[in-house]
Amino acid sequence: MAANTAFVIVGASLAGAKAAQTLREEGFDGPVVLLGEESERPYERPPLSKGYLLGKDERETVYVHPPKWYAEHDVELRLGTTVTAIHPAEHRVTLADGSRLGYAKLLLTTGSSPRRLPVPGADLDGVHYLRRLADSDRIKESFASASRIAVIGAGWIGLETAAAARTAGAEVTVLETAELPLLRVLGREVAQIFADLHTNHGVDLRFGAQVAEITGADGRANGVLLADGSRIDADAVIVGVGITPNTQLAAAADLDVDNGIRVDAHLRTSHPDIYAAGDVANAFHPLLDKHIRVEHWANARNQPQVAAKGMLGQDVSYDRVPYFFTDQYDLGMEYTGYVEPGGYDQVVFRSQRDTREFIVFWLAEGRVLAGMNVNVWDVTDPIRSLVTSRHQIDRARLADPDVPLDELLDRPDSTA
Repeated sequence: MAANTAFVIVGASLAGAKAAQTLREEGFDGPVVLLGEESERPYERPPLSKGYLLGKDERETVYVHPPKWYAEHDVELRLGTTVTAIHPAEHRVTLADGSRLGYAKLLLTTGSSPRRLPVPGADLDGVHYLRRLADSDRIKESFASASRIAVIGAGWIGLETAAAARTAGAEVTVLETAELPLLRVLGREVAQIFADLHTNHGVDLRFGAQVAEITGADGRANGVLLADGSRIDADAVIVGVGITPNTQLAAAADLDVDNGIRVDAHLRTSHPDIYAAGDVANAFHPLLDKHIRVEHWANARNQPQVAAKGMLGQDVSYDRVPYFFTDQYDLGMEYTGYVEPGGYDQVVFRSQRDTREFIVFWLAEGRVLAGMNVNVWDVTDPIRSLVTSRHQIDRARLADPDVPLDELLDRPDSTA
């Protein structure tokens, strides 16, 4: 391989695989090298806390591409390979074995890592974090033997694993420091819906809970001790207290790092030949006119296409509205838009929230910032249009299920 001619992607994730795919689809015929620390070829993460964890999806369905795809498309996939340093001036990366690899363009899709719980006992056997396929395998195995499971953290991962554990027949206790699950993300009105959902399915929700220690015997977790002195018995403990972007390589290479690798709307870093995409990228969003870092599947799937095209010299920007989804028990939902904590002044429900079939909107000054459809389908496109329009919307019509969403943009109400 000639020096400094390859397009190198660090991170054999969904984002990395999609970038490699886009490079080939756009006609790039030079060397493409995809480097990944794991032994697994690139896979998607949502099934790890949803269908795969529940045993509904076969293992092969989680992978981004079939095994032969990489060779068939002349993508050099190097698994079990760790990059230890980036040398922007030399256009090279250093690998763990000491070898160096030259690049013409570099894409960082290094993702994120689970935050570790800083309490005694956090390293005991039976304490699980969910990020990788092997983690999902271990948690699934614990469902087969554990009758009592404690989940620390009531974010998306915590709630989805709690739902899976409850579906598997375990007694489940969820421990959360806040007053409600997902409070910062969804606000009180909608957070209560998820609290009720889990309570109705027999989950013991403990709010305002401060974990002091994970207790154990013979090296294995057997419970959680809270700061108030109470103790939760558990055969397994699942920790979901957030993730941290993997920016170490970028920071050491003097790239601009601030809550992720800071990139422009083209997903280009502070070095013109280095790009970043997915969980690790804190990208400037043209619609929102600010930098945001989105930790969801849709970002990892769609951002790399823009990054790859940018690496090829195309003038493209990433302006898709953030999107994510969840499935818990009999509740499925999709969320479209972006709202910072406390960044809205009104919540509007379309249909009654207690029906578990509704759409809810977050607004600021009469403009729709985000919408979430719960057990209502095929409405993400009109919700996205409401978000991107930036129009003030008549709130009475927005709440009326008899008014088609598409019609709301026909008569924007500047006095709403």
